[in-house]
Formats: sequence, structure tokens, C-alpha cells
Amino acid sequence: MDTKSPAFAAAPVRTSIERVTVPILVAISVSHLLNDLIQSLLPAIYPILKANFHLDFGQIGLLTLTFQLTASLLQPLVGSYTDKKPLPFSLVVGMGFTLIGLLTLSRASSYPLLLTGAALVGMGSSVFHPESSRVARMASGGRHGLAQSVFQVGGNLGSSLGPLLAAFIVVPFGQASIAWFSGVALLAMIILFNVGRWYRARVVDLKAKPRAAATTSPLSRRRIAVSITILMLLVFSKNFYTASISSYFTFYLISKFQVTVQEAQIYLFIFLGSVAAGTVIGGPIGDRIGRRYVIWISILGVLPFTLMLPYANLFWTTILSVIIGLVLASAFSAILVYATELVPGRVGTIAGLFFGLSFGMGGLGAAVLGELADLTSIETVYKVVSFLPAIGLLTYFLPKIERGRA
Repeated sequence: MDTKSPAFAAAPVRTSIERVTVPILVAISVSHLLNDLIQSLLPAIYPILKANFHLDFGQIGLLTLTFQLTASLLQPLVGSYTDKKPLPFSLVVGMGFTLIGLLTLSRASSYPLLLTGAALVGMGSSVFHPESSRVARMASGGRHGLAQSVFQVGGNLGSSLGPLLAAFIVVPFGQASIAWFSGVALLAMIILFNVGRWYRARVVDLKAKPRAAATTSPLSRRRIAVSITILMLLVFSKNFYTASISSYFTFYLISKFQVTVQEAQIYLFIFLGSVAAGTVIGGPIGDRIGRRYVIWISILGVLPFTLMLPYANLFWTTILSVIIGLVLASAFSAILVYATELVPGRVGTIAGLFFGLSFGMGGLGAAVLGELADLTSIETVYKVVSFLPAIGLLTYFLPKIERGRA
């Protein structure tokens, strides 16, 4: 299939909302919810694994790094390949890897088996994200920011539900209860099979249509490369900071405020819920006012709140974490759609690159911050990462490429 066709190129923003294929967007968003719910179980059960296997924070960070690396390194390769040769049912295969990883984690009796389970879940993610991003764009009817937000919010809702389910299922019933979530993976495989059928039919339909002239970017290769580098640095700042919350927020709350494991999971759920809400906001606002402005606000705008967080009491820590999650999460949809408009016709490659970078930075952040926590304290981690959103100043150097407003 020609990846330069209108379905994959940057389309004009003014496209009728009636063209959005709502059932497919909902299906891919629900699949994202189920996929990320499973993935979020791993960091949610870190306190249990730390106690059961006598792990230090460095080993906890290595678990996250293993998961994130298998996800991040493979995603650009998958995206680049499927730009040239779409694989509609690869989504089902990817979820199969996640299912096997889930069962491995539930039965693991040693640290190497935990690493193996984490790696398998990461492999499933490496297939799911670039291909499902392509499906979301194909179903968008030109409302790319909206479609990406609908897709992303499913994942963020799943991520927020993971700690809650861990608190009320895995914590009381133990590591083996992770296997109960295999039903979630099977449900996702059924939904993705039906999405794959639509995807396959859509590919056939596009092949039958006359090929349009390739859409090219008005920017020079050098300007595109610099802009992509800036976007990567922004993703680095966002995900490195987010890693400090997703991997270590429960330990921080337990250490500083002496809350229980279950209470800490609920606070983590509140933060991740705010992330889901922020994701809904970012895409549609980017469609309307421009993605560059959304990136400005979401990355740099969160800086005052991250600086205050390490010095707040439990009540204000909760409030600040909600604000941080809400504002910071609005960035990714805007960054991803902005990047696809910089490089028209390469949706899979760009999605794989940025989802892969997102996972990779999260994994690297978890590993580095785990070692920092071992050397200093968990409280020191939050003082160090509080300055990361200042990288948002680089947004000033991004070109203005918006074609109009929805």
C-alpha cells in the first residue's frame, strides 16, 4: 500500500466530524484501556515483589527498564515495516505476547523470570502502539488530535485502573492472582480481531482508489530533524518525570507519610486518573488552537507545581499530583500529531518512534531514579526531577506548521 496516500498523509484540519468512524475509535480506545491496564499491573505490584523477592530499588528500576526497552526498541521497527506493509491482525498477535507475559509474571519464582515476564509484556506493547495509532488516524476523518486523544485516553484510563485493581485484588490475594487478568487480554484479542477485519477492508479499499500525489513537508530536512529532536527532548522530560510517579510514588507516600500499601495505590490511582483526564483535553484543544501552544502549556506550565511537590504535606501532595497529571498528560497527543504533520505519510514510523521513546525514557528514568533512591532517599528523587519540565522552553524553537483550526 502506498504510505503517501491521503489516509496516511497530513490532511487539512477542516474535515467534517461526521466522517469520524466512531465504532472503530471506541474499539481501539477500549483495547488500549485493556492493554495498558495489564501493563500497569507491573509497577502497581512493585511493593509486593520488593517484599517477596527482597529486591532493592535498583532491581525495581531494572524491571521497568526491561519492560520499557523491549517496548521502545521494537516499536520504531514495527512502525517502519507496517508503513510499507500493513499487518491488520498483528494487533492480535501482540496482545498474545502480553497474555503470555502476564501468566509468566503470575507464576514467576525468581527474579530472572520476573524480567522475562516484563520483557514479554513489553514485546506486546511494541506491536500494539504503532499499529493502533495508525488505526486511530485512519478512523479520524481528519480530526487527528481528537482521534489521538480518544485513543490515548483509553490507555491512560487503563493505567489508572491498574493500581486500583492491584490494591483490591493482587495485594489481598498475592502474586498468583495476576493470572486472573488473563481474561482481560483475551477480551482485548477478540476486540482487536474485529478491528483487524475493518483495518484489512480499509486497506483493500485504499488500494482500489487512484493514488494521489505524495504530500511533502514545506520544511527542509535539517529543520525537520531539529524539530523532531526537540520533540524527543520534550518527551524525555515528560516521561522521565512520569516514571518517578508511576514507579516510585507509592514508596514515596509510604516513606514520607506512613500510609499503607493499599492507601498508596489509591493515591497513585488518583494521579493516573488525572493523567487520563488531561489526555482527553490535549488533542481537541490542539486541533482548535494549535498543537504548539498545547505543548508550551503542558510541559513548561507544570514546572511551578513539580517544584512545590517535594515540600507539600499529604493533602497538598494529592492536589499537586492531580494538577501535574492533568497538565502534563495533555502534551503527548499534541506532540505525536505535530510530529506526523512534520513527516507526512510516515504514521507508523513516527508513532513507533515516539511511543518507543516514551517507553524507553520511562524505563531509563525508572532505572536511574531507582539507583538515586538507593544512594540517597526516595524524597531526594522528587527534588531532583522537579526541574525537568524546564526543558519545555525548547518549544520556542518549533516551527509553526498548523494549517488552520477545526
